[in-house]
Amino acid sequence: MTLEETLHGWTGPSSASEQEMQERTERMVREAVGAHPGFKDCDLRVYTKGSYPNNTNVVTDSDVDVAVQCQNLTYWGEHTPGAHPASSSYEGVWTPEKLRSELVTALKAKFPSQVDTSGSTAIRVNSSSARVEADVVPCFNYRYYFSATSWREGASTFRTTGKSLENYPDQHLENGRAKNSASKTYFKQVVRILKRTENAMLAANHHREVPSYFIECLVYNCPNAALLKSTWVETIREVIIHIWNGLDGVEPSTESGQRWLEVNECKYLFSGDQAWTRQDGRDFAKAAWNYLGYTT
Repeated sequence: MTLEETLHGWTGPSSASEQEMQERTERMVREAVGAHPGFKDCDLRVYTKGSYPNNTNVVTDSDVDVAVQCQNLTYWGEHTPGAHPASSSYEGVWTPEKLRSELVTALKAKFPSQVDTSGSTAIRVNSSSARVEADVVPCFNYRYYFSATSWREGASTFRTTGKSLENYPDQHLENGRAKNSASKTYFKQVVRILKRTENAMLAANHHREVPSYFIECLVYNCPNAALLKSTWVETIREVIIHIWNGLDGVEPSTESGQRWLEVNECKYLFSGDQAWTRQDGRDFAKAAWNYLGYTT
C-alpha cells in the first residue's frame, strides 16, 4: 500500500458501529442525569463536547465527553479590573462539590460498578460491549467580561484540587465547522489523519502520546492553502512543515498578533496553564515526518 493510499484510508471518522455506540453512551448519560431526583431543582444543560460532536474522532479512538453544566449560577472573569459589573454573591446550594457528588450518585445508579471517580476533573464511565467510554464533566456557566456590556460565554470546571479551568465548547464547535467549510472539508480529514498517525506512532513506540485536542489545534492554525493540496501526501507534508516552522523559537508577544490559538479562539494555545509546549508541537511534527517517511 502506498503512503497516499494509507493517508486516504485514515481520513474517515469512527465506524458506523462505533458511532452507534457513541450515541447510545450519550443517551444513557442523559438518562442518568434526567432520572436523578437530586437534580430536581438544578437547571442543567447536558451536551457533548470534544472530538465526538466535532466529528474528528477516529476508529478505535471514539470515547465520548459529556458536560453536565449547572446554570443556577455563573462564575466570571474579567479582562481588566472593574469590567465585571457589581452583583450579589450566590447563596444557593450548588457548589462544585455538591454538583460533582450528585453527578457521581446519578451515574452510579445508571452504571453500577462502572464509574471511576479517581480523576481530578472528569468522572469516567467505563466502556462495555454496548457502549464506549465516557468522560462526564461537571461544570458551571462562565462569563469572561470585557466590559459591563461585553462578554463571552463559556464553562467553568472545578477540579477536585479546587483549581478551575475555563473552556469555550460552543465557540470550538462553531469555529471548527467554519474552518472545515472554508477548507472544503479538508480540515477535519487532516485532523483525523494526524490522529491516526499519532495512534500508529504510539503503537510502534515511535513517539509519546499526544493529546488529540492539541493535534486538532495544531491543524487549526495551519493556513487553508496548506490543507488544499492535490494529494494527501502533499497536504500532510505542508501541514507538518507549517507546524515545524511556525513553532520555531520563543512564543511571540501578544501585541504581534502571531500567537497560535485554540480552536475556540478564546485562549492562546501556548501559555503557562497548558499541558503542552511549543517544543511538544515541534517534536510531534518531527516524529510524524520521520514515521511517514518524508524526506527533504
